[in-house]
Parts: sequence; structure tokens; C-alpha cells
Amino acid sequence: MSLLAGTVAVVTGASRGIGAAIAERLRAEGATVARLARTLRGAWRDGVLDLPCDLTQEEDVRHAAERIRAQLGTPDLVVSNAGAFLLAPLEGTRSADFDAQVAANLRAPFLVARAFLPAMRERGRGLHIAIGSVADHRAFPDNAAYAAAKFGLRGLHEVLVEEYRGTGVRCALVSPGPTDTPLWDPVRPDERPGFTPRAAMLRPEDVAEAVLWIATRPPRVQVEWLRLGPA
Repeated sequence: MSLLAGTVAVVTGASRGIGAAIAERLRAEGATVARLARTLRGAWRDGVLDLPCDLTQEEDVRHAAERIRAQLGTPDLVVSNAGAFLLAPLEGTRSADFDAQVAANLRAPFLVARAFLPAMRERGRGLHIAIGSVADHRAFPDNAAYAAAKFGLRGLHEVLVEEYRGTGVRCALVSPGPTDTPLWDPVRPDERPGFTPRAAMLRPEDVAEAVLWIATRPPRVQVEWLRLGPA
């Protein structure tokens, strides 16, 4: 029997990388999956609803949430994965770069949580999983904007844990280390001292398995924080 048969999952930033792997894994276990990303075209096929959505824009998120609730019902699982990555020293980080990192990595998860969690609480059950980063709890050089936003995401998650404790809605944060996705293409970590070689990085499927594991814990179990890293 499929582990998630009969459930509805929402995955943001699901057009590629970690988000695409998570959506594929949840669908393989029987979930009906709504995928949200700016680059997706609106489509419904084989248990997957694709919705184009700029997750930094309040109206886009609201409309997507309304469409999902109308077509699929209140989700059982929301995976807030969408984000952006910037590697730059403080002196080389423009204020516009900083704002963009906060918008993608903190504002977007805030909007997604606010769009879905109240209805989940009203129903009395649900699971919200935020995808963070090793940079949400550890400082690295050239991470001023990215780490500030990811540390903020961790703070948002910890507030959600407390606000929704005892409501039937559980909240988890998954903080993966370096994961081999296309975002590393311009960075070329194999050529930079101190960076994890791509062959040694986690794979998107590793993060997807962690999400599935959390999603299949009994309702009495809350996994508040899960850290993943290369061996």
C-alpha cells in the first residue's frame, strides 16, 4: 500500500532540484501533489497539479492557495522549499541582492505558511515542512544575505512550532548540507578550496527521502528539526 495514498501535498519551488525530487517522491507514494513555481505552466496530469506562482507575491500565493483548496481540498502536507542562493562577500552584496534573498528565502515561506496553515488548523491536522540549509544554523564567509534569510526562516519555523503546538498541525524544518543541484553550476565548487566537491554532496533524492520520512511519522510524533549532511 502506498504510504501517502489519499493525501494532498503542496510543494513550492517544485520545477527542479530538491523541490522536483520531493514532489516526485510524494507522488510515487500516492499523494496528489500541487507543484508551485514561477516557471511552471498551469496543467493537471496524473495526480499532479502544476500552478505558475511567484511565491514572493502575496496575490499570487493567495490565488494559488484558493485554487488548490477548491480543486483538491485543504492540503495534508505543505513543503515550503522554494528559495534562492547567493554567494557574495558583504562588500559585494548590493541592497537589492539582500532584498531578493529575503524575499525568496523568508517572505515566500511566510506567505505560504499564512496561506495554508490556518485552514489546516481549522481542520485539526496537517504537516508543514520548511526546507532550510546548513546556513540556517552555521555561518560561512560570503553568505551575508543568504544566511540572514535562512536564519530568519529558522526563526519563523520555531515560532510556527509554538503557535501550532497542540492544534494537530505539526511543523518541521529540514536543514540539508550542500546538495548537488544546478544552483552550483555558476559557483563551480570543485575548483574552489574549502568547498564540498559535487560528487560528495547530497542528492536531491536524499532530501526527498527525509521529507517522506517526516511525513510518514505517526501523528503523535513531531520532528521539529532534521539536519542532513554529506557523510
